[in-house]
Amino acid sequence: MNPVGQSVVILGTGSYAPERILTNEELSRIVETTDEWIVSRSGIRERHVAAPDEATSDLALKACQAALAAATLTPADIDLLIVATCTPDSPLPSASTVLHRKLGLGPCACFDLVAACSGFLYNLEVASAMLTSGRYRRALVVGADKLTSITDYQDRTTCVLFGDGAGAVVLGVQPGTGTGIIGTKLYADGNAGDLIKITSGGSLHPASAETVARREHYLQMRGKEVFKLAVTAMQDAAVELLEKSGVSPDQVKLLIPHQANQRIIDAIAQRMKLPPERVFMNLERYGNTSAASIPIALDEAVRTGRIVSGDYVLFVAFGAGLTWASALIRWS
Repeated sequence: MNPVGQSVVILGTGSYAPERILTNEELSRIVETTDEWIVSRSGIRERHVAAPDEATSDLALKACQAALAAATLTPADIDLLIVATCTPDSPLPSASTVLHRKLGLGPCACFDLVAACSGFLYNLEVASAMLTSGRYRRALVVGADKLTSITDYQDRTTCVLFGDGAGAVVLGVQPGTGTGIIGTKLYADGNAGDLIKITSGGSLHPASAETVARREHYLQMRGKEVFKLAVTAMQDAAVELLEKSGVSPDQVKLLIPHQANQRIIDAIAQRMKLPPERVFMNLERYGNTSAASIPIALDEAVRTGRIVSGDYVLFVAFGAGLTWASALIRWS
């Protein structure tokens, strides 16, 4: 993947979650549910909810500022910005160009990437390839979503799952091999796209009074079917990447999976024979934050000392599309 003698490495991490916390107990006043029901089926106890005037780009801005500070870099050092999101501020302009303005970046390449919950790992692949082309020096890679803006609070099966947040990393190319991004694997299957979808609001079914009345602008998900596919897909993606990279599960210091459901995470860890202390979970405090899930978890793991130089860190994700992905990093 990388030029001879060079590696793409993470120079800094950052994350942000809105101040407001929505607990299971509060949700039980909105829909027919209980804390026990939510925890037993998902592992989630609370989630962060953005303010009405707080957009996805605002969440991303704070995560990016933290990542730049951690990397001891300034906006002037960035020449590539990619934002993974399925909830941009508006259809046009892109979330990346809005974020570009808010960050005060100079002339640089920037665009959005849509792969739902797999978006951050797709981002790593794309940014890594662009950096190793030699045409870019440093990339700001972001996963950000305001999922509560597309959550139907009349649907108790989905509204308990989602929260808002953003995570970012700064990537750069540096001399040396054996560290940084070791490999990535990306997958998709559009044949199962109906399992997680928003029916209206695009070119096929533009927004109208009728589509709004039918609540077709909210996320819909067939959870049981998604659960079964997610476990198998993420496990296979992880195993295939480890085998391709010549790394055994025993060598993985930390697995950071997409934070969607505790039962999914537990099943993957069990199948890979990874003990709980080598699986990072913050799901109970954030819920499912889509593309922000993995970079938020990564930032927490780095800042709490769960990852040190030389550690192998494995990421896996699964999301709408359907998309799924894995990535392996050796921390520099």
